Amino acid sequence: MSQPLPVRTPGGSGRQHMVPEPSAGPSPALRARAESGWERFLRRAASDREESER
Repeated sequence: MSQPLPVRTPGGSGRQHMVPEPSAGPSPALRARAESGWERFLRRAASDREESER
Protein backbone atom coordinates (compact mmCIF):
# COMPACT_ATOMS: atom_id res chain seq x y z
CA MET A 1 0.00 0.00 0.00
CA SER A 2 2.76 2.50 0.79
CA GLN A 3 4.79 3.56 -2.18
CA PRO A 4 8.31 4.91 -1.89
CA LEU A 5 8.65 8.64 -2.32
CA PRO A 6 10.26 9.85 -5.53
CA VAL A 7 13.92 10.72 -5.26
CA ARG A 8 14.49 14.47 -5.23
CA THR A 9 17.59 15.92 -6.71
CA PRO A 10 18.90 19.18 -5.30
CA GLY A 11 18.65 22.24 -7.48
CA GLY A 12 16.07 24.40 -9.14
CA SER A 13 12.63 23.15 -9.96
CA GLY A 14 13.03 24.19 -13.57
CA ARG A 15 10.51 27.02 -13.33
CA GLN A 16 11.68 30.41 -14.46
CA HIS A 17 10.41 33.43 -12.53
CA MET A 18 10.20 36.43 -14.80
CA VAL A 19 10.64 39.87 -13.25
CA PRO A 20 8.12 42.26 -14.81
CA GLU A 21 9.67 45.08 -16.79
CA PRO A 22 9.13 48.46 -15.16
CA SER A 23 6.93 50.74 -17.17
CA ALA A 24 8.40 53.84 -18.78
CA GLY A 25 6.51 56.11 -16.40
CA PRO A 26 3.06 57.21 -15.35
CA SER A 27 0.32 57.36 -17.93
CA PRO A 28 -0.59 60.69 -19.54
CA ALA A 29 -3.91 60.71 -17.67
CA LEU A 30 -2.13 60.28 -14.35
CA ARG A 31 0.36 63.02 -15.25
CA ALA A 32 -2.52 65.42 -16.03
CA ARG A 33 -4.25 64.63 -12.73
CA ALA A 34 -1.05 65.13 -10.76
CA GLU A 35 -0.32 68.40 -12.52
CA SER A 36 -3.76 69.82 -11.78
CA GLY A 37 -3.47 68.74 -8.14
CA TRP A 38 -0.04 70.36 -7.85
CA GLU A 39 -1.33 73.64 -9.30
CA ARG A 40 -4.22 73.61 -6.82
CA PHE A 41 -1.77 72.96 -3.96
CA LEU A 42 0.45 75.86 -5.02
CA ARG A 43 -2.51 78.25 -5.27
CA ARG A 44 -3.76 77.21 -1.82
CA ALA A 45 -0.28 77.56 -0.30
CA ALA A 46 0.09 81.06 -1.80
CA SER A 47 -3.29 82.20 -0.44
CA ASP A 48 -2.51 80.74 2.99
CA ARG A 49 0.80 82.62 3.06
CA GLU A 50 -0.90 85.90 2.17
CA GLU A 51 -3.44 85.45 4.97
CA SER A 52 -0.74 84.70 7.54
CA GLU A 53 1.25 87.80 6.55
CA ARG A 54 -1.70 90.10 7.30
